[in-house]
Amino acid sequence: VCSMGNSTSRLYSVLAKTLSSGTVSQHQDCLEQLDPAQLDPIDPKDLLEECQIVLQKRPPRFRRNFVNLKKNTASNHRPIRVMQWNILAQALGEGKDNFVQCPMEALKWEERKCLILEEILAYKPDILCLQEVDHYFDTFEPLLSRLGYQCTFFPKPWSPCLDVERNNGPDGCALFFLKDRFELVNSANIRLTAMKLKTNQVAIAQTLKCNETGRLFCIAVTHLKARTGWERFRSAQGCDLLQNLKNITQGAKIPLIVCGDFNAEPTEEVYREFSNSSLNLNSAYKLLSPDGQSEPPYTTWKIRPSGECRHTLDYIWYSQHALNVNSALGLLTEEQIGPNRLPSFNYPSDHLSLVCDFSFNQDPDRLL
Repeated sequence: VCSMGNSTSRLYSVLAKTLSSGTVSQHQDCLEQLDPAQLDPIDPKDLLEECQIVLQKRPPRFRRNFVNLKKNTASNHRPIRVMQWNILAQALGEGKDNFVQCPMEALKWEERKCLILEEILAYKPDILCLQEVDHYFDTFEPLLSRLGYQCTFFPKPWSPCLDVERNNGPDGCALFFLKDRFELVNSANIRLTAMKLKTNQVAIAQTLKCNETGRLFCIAVTHLKARTGWERFRSAQGCDLLQNLKNITQGAKIPLIVCGDFNAEPTEEVYREFSNSSLNLNSAYKLLSPDGQSEPPYTTWKIRPSGECRHTLDYIWYSQHALNVNSALGLLTEEQIGPNRLPSFNYPSDHLSLVCDFSFNQDPDRLL
């Protein structure tokens, strides 16, 4: 380990303690040592520096540019940056997903974790929505809370991670927002239903107040059922989530942003349900297309024993009557991704992160 000055040595000690966790029982010891309430705030630059030291033998992070989508509408407040990302559960990456072109060395948690943090720190989201989080308590909550985020986690009731030997506990959805920008008004953990039966998929929905404008809005994160053959099941889950969100937003009176890995291409019924909902939602990444009507060609790209899988499954939905999309982060090109696809030594997940900057519509009739 490279020597460091006193200003960052304590931070590195904390970061190192989160690198080598194994079983759930070990996590409890880690949590006792890393109680966020008793730890000093972290300077994001210091944490980024620590991550880069861990990653010094890996290729540099891919460069992606924001595409300006802002129309000629003035905004008198700072945009709200929202990041959506399925980060790939560690237990699944190592034990179940069979990325046949990805070396196991590239999946080492000690380094992959720092790649994930580096991506988050690079884009500095005000709100962060993650799926497949199985290192919440020993990594993301201790570190991100010290960066000023309020943190919420809702695990799957029967996580497939638990089938993997030496797992780190269940995976689930996690939602983080900066406490200096927003105040939590209401929070709901939702276990999604399908055909009136409770399912293994979950969502978190939180109503926040923007401290700068006083405006309310709802942010939600979800991860729907995976795999071909479950299209009707995903459709039912989507309907249940939409009904919950209608109640929470008082029938779209409160603006809404929904982030998620829907495990559904735009041709699926669940996509049409969100597009045609009375909540008046639009998919932000459609705005990157020339006509504003087409989703990106992919948000995940991997190679498994069954073959190459390139799909558009991840979305950021928003209330188009109340919110404007100022910009969106461009996707990785095929050349950047490379022939072995994702994950890789360059990129930590099989899904790409999506990042958008939102502003409130200034129409006074829409103010809450």
